[in-house]
Order: sequence, then structure tokens, then C-alpha cells
Amino acid sequence: MQKSRAWISSWLLASAIGLAVSGCGEGLHYKALRLSDVEEIAPSNIPAPGEHPLRVAVGSVISPKGTAGSYRGLVTYLGKKIGRPAELIQRQTYAETNDLVRRGDVDIALVCSGAYVAGQRDFGMELLAAPQVNGEVVYYSYLVVPGNSPVQTLPQLRGKVFAFTDPLSNSGRLSAAYLLWQMGERPDTFFQKTIYTYSHDNSLKAVADGLVDGAAVDSLVYDAILAREPRYAERVRIIYRSPPYGMPPVVVPPGLDPALKVQLRDTLLNMHQDKEGQAILAELAIDRFVPIEDKAYASIRDMISAVGQQKWP
Repeated sequence: MQKSRAWISSWLLASAIGLAVSGCGEGLHYKALRLSDVEEIAPSNIPAPGEHPLRVAVGSVISPKGTAGSYRGLVTYLGKKIGRPAELIQRQTYAETNDLVRRGDVDIALVCSGAYVAGQRDFGMELLAAPQVNGEVVYYSYLVVPGNSPVQTLPQLRGKVFAFTDPLSNSGRLSAAYLLWQMGERPDTFFQKTIYTYSHDNSLKAVADGLVDGAAVDSLVYDAILAREPRYAERVRIIYRSPPYGMPPVVVPPGLDPALKVQLRDTLLNMHQDKEGQAILAELAIDRFVPIEDKAYASIRDMISAVGQQKWP
């Protein structure tokens, strides 16, 4: 994650909230994010004639520009172990990343838990592994508000402006929508306005800068940002923590070559055993990669069944 820039769409905030974002925040500069801003990292070395690079997609859990820097080491490591050049391919939304997997345009992807459930349902997206963080293979959804907000509970956000992360996000959308469903409410009628920021760090920074009254964010991203930028501890406050959910996984397309699938799984599951792999994992705040079963995502499926995948707003 990069400290100096947040890649939130200024036109989206201006139209949804009626605020101009220029000059907002203590050194946090927001700029419009277009698909053309999302860079594809060149292969780590030049492919030999007829050699295909290992194509790795990373969902925009954090901002795409931050993702490139954060995961470059992992992508290069995978290519080195597999014996092929490697490239990181990114898209703005979770659905676009899922489409890369659906079409077989990538060999491996790191996706949100909600995106996995949708991909497994729609085209048989396959689990490969999941990161273990602080000894756990679960994470949470946090509802957050500005540090100076009087809001203490979700019902007090009625009539306010709220930020979701992505339509396919579990921690950044579905979990909060499920809470409202339990209250007999819907996001599009409960809140004055809802927006999509397309990354959890964008949502967190929008809350910190007072551009929205609340947001749903990934606990892993929240904890990582506060560890690197402690000043957020005063600017953002958690009012709710969800039950645990299965960790955002590493996945592959259903038609991937079985031998490559085994190679990729073995590389991930063993990378904590060599010094280079340990350094990369430490940079990502991951203990190691571990096997994970589909049943870890059962609670997410239950919420989708209850709430449905309504199109909001």
C-alpha cells in the first residue's frame, strides 16, 4: 500500500456527495481512476519465442496503484519458481477480475471472498490456497465512521452517505447489506446516498476525510493501514465488527492445466520455507499460504441467499 496517494474517483464523490475533493485530507490527494490508469506490469523477463508468461491477477482490494507495488515481489517469485516470465494484470472492479479468470486470460488470481463465491457459482472458479494472517485464515468486515462522528451504531447512519467498496465485495458490501436486511432495511432506502469506491483504502480515506459518513471495509486492509499510518487511529473509528469470514483466496480458472495448478499450489504452500519467500510474505503481512476448503465460504453464500445480489443504487 502506498501512503502518499489515494486513487478515489473525484467525479464519483462530487456527484454522490456534492463535495469537491481537491484540497481534502492531510496530504491525501484523490484523483479520478479510469481503467486506463490500471497498469499491467511487464513480464519479469523477456519470454522466449512461443513461451507464454505466467499471468497473475490481483483484485483491487487496495487501490490498483498500490496493488502493483505490493504484489510485484510475489508475482516475480511465482514466475521464477514456475520457470516462466510473470506479469501482473489488474482491473478496476472485482467483476472485471472475475472475467479474466472466467475467460482463462490469467493463470492465477487473488480475489475477494465474495468474488470467489460469485465466480465459483457462475463458472466453477477453483480454490488454490489462502493466506494465513496472524495465525488465522479468517477476516472481518468493519463498519467505520469518522473519528469525530457521534454515530455509535448502524441504525444511527440512517439518512447518511455511505461508501461500499465493490458490488461483489463481501466485507465491503454484502456484510453491511445483510445487517440492514436483518433490520428489514435496504441500502438504497436506508442511506441518503451510497457510492462505490472500488478499494478498501479508498473507502477508509473517504471516511477519514469526512467525505462520507460511514463505510464497510476489510479488516485486513484497515489493520494494515493503521499499522503503517497511525494517525488514522484518531480519524476513523470502528462501530461494528462482523463474524469471521473465510479469507480472500488464491484461485485458478477451471480449465487450467493440471500440472501448472499443482506447481502453483506447491509454490504457494511452501514459499514460507525459503528466505526469499519469507521476505515477500513479510512485506505482505502474511504468515504463509495454506489449503482452504470451499465450506469456509458457506456463511457468505447464506448471506447472498438471504439478501440476494440486488443492484444498488
